[in-house]
Amino acid sequence: MDNRVPPRATGPGPRRRDRHGRGMRGPIAPPQVPLAASRAEVFADLVQDSVERLERRWPQLADMDFMVLEVPRLEVRDADLWGDEAVPLGGIIPARDGRRARVVVYRRPVEIRTKGRDERAALVHEVVVEQVAELLGLTPETVDPRYGED
Repeated sequence: MDNRVPPRATGPGPRRRDRHGRGMRGPIAPPQVPLAASRAEVFADLVQDSVERLERRWPQLADMDFMVLEVPRLEVRDADLWGDEAVPLGGIIPARDGRRARVVVYRRPVEIRTKGRDERAALVHEVVVEQVAELLGLTPETVDPRYGED
């Protein structure tokens, strides 16, 4: 028997697949395909699309920061403000001490209230419009004339 199979060398790295061919595999889709984007990245893109849509009409939005957070933070001083109301979908942080004004959109509360991508995009845009309007001291209809239309 000259056809002996040499034993497989075991390297120091972790074993990627078990002996039956199951286990960890590579990514399902290449990184340039939309399927590869995480839900957080897709949500951030929705917020960015909404901001770009508003910046055409309101150039001063370039002086504001737009953020996406998972959920709002509940601090002791805020607990009395919320009471029995629903969880907020967004918020603002006014400019102060050399910091730019910030508009915050909370991802998880928005995702829970929507069923599909189109509905989520519409709600994200409404939240961004409402927060920008509050920050600028205007009505949402002034910020976006199509506000509230379906």
